[in-house]
Amino acid sequence: MNVTYTHQSMCALKGSRVDISCFYTHPGKHNVTEVSWFSKWETGVTKDLSLNPEYADRVEYHRQTEKDSTLRITDLRESDSTEYKFRFKTDKARWGYSFHGTTLTVTGLQVKVTGGHQDKTLTCITTCTLTGNPTYIWYKNGQHLDESTSPQYKDSVSSNYEDSYSCAVKGYEDLHSPAVCVQGQDCSRVTYTKRTICVLKGSTVDISCTYVGYYSTTSTFWFRSDKSTPEDLTTDPGYAGRVKYPDKDRWINKGPFTLRISDLREEDSAEYRFTFKTHNFEWGHSFPGTTLTVTGLQVKVTPAAEGQKTLTCSTTCTLTDNPTYIWYKNRKRLDEPTSQQYSSNTLVVLGHSVDSYSCTVEHHEDLHSPAVCEYELNYCST
Repeated sequence: MNVTYTHQSMCALKGSRVDISCFYTHPGKHNVTEVSWFSKWETGVTKDLSLNPEYADRVEYHRQTEKDSTLRITDLRESDSTEYKFRFKTDKARWGYSFHGTTLTVTGLQVKVTGGHQDKTLTCITTCTLTGNPTYIWYKNGQHLDESTSPQYKDSVSSNYEDSYSCAVKGYEDLHSPAVCVQGQDCSRVTYTKRTICVLKGSTVDISCTYVGYYSTTSTFWFRSDKSTPEDLTTDPGYAGRVKYPDKDRWINKGPFTLRISDLREEDSAEYRFTFKTHNFEWGHSFPGTTLTVTGLQVKVTPAAEGQKTLTCSTTCTLTDNPTYIWYKNRKRLDEPTSQQYSSNTLVVLGHSVDSYSCTVEHHEDLHSPAVCEYELNYCST
């Protein structure tokens, strides 16, 4: 019996996704009875990552066969930096836990500026060497500038006080570094308050950013990045009556600049970007902005202990700001729980559940999920 890992160590971007893989062998007469990945070894006990609340909704066994296994972790956090190991059991033996696995390091991006006044070099730095020989993307004043397999950029680096630079990795453009100045601290920069937002269909969302620069703005608007040319959302027929700039009268140098979209629809899911002009400058259109995902609510029913079911208030993305969940049984609000899951013993008559359940989140009680039955989907109190 043996386990071989594809990588002894890996380095990945914070917020990105990583696949950690291994191959394993066992005698042909053995039947595999259990497989799992874990990250901690404490007092002889290992904890399956798929059951670990720290990795809730972020871990899946992306590939699993009799010979290989792949652990996928999404929305990486710096706290995910640790060693990951694979274990398996057969009907006759089990693989030991003391062998080394794959060590993962999670890092962000930063731009480092070096050199003299007229001869500057920009370096997209990380705390570890990113796995997979990535392609680096450079932005100048919000405009796509160059792509290279080198983390350095040197050609024609501007010495203007107003110019800012940022870097990203191809495939993860939304995880770009903060923009930095090459001269002084008054260069033009746009910083988005949140890079990703997940909100309920039918609700209202505020997307905002700030601007740093020497000159006051003369023209400002928000647009969708999937448009062929930037178009002010307030003039887009698809958003008629649903979009406004609530603090437009106060839009001065720095902001914040807020986009408010009401009565959200699933087709509003997109990346939103902000652009501006000054008397002698225009912010580029290619700099990544805030990605909005609009989701509905659904109650999913899964078996738990005997006589019980676990109900989950499910969404297609993780709702922003950790909302409080509200549950209804037969259209009556329950005091508990306030979490995304609810376990219950339901009343069953002649093989059918007589109880129905639905869920919503606090402050959006009118946007509840469709009611479902815990036992069957077509015969219960609604």
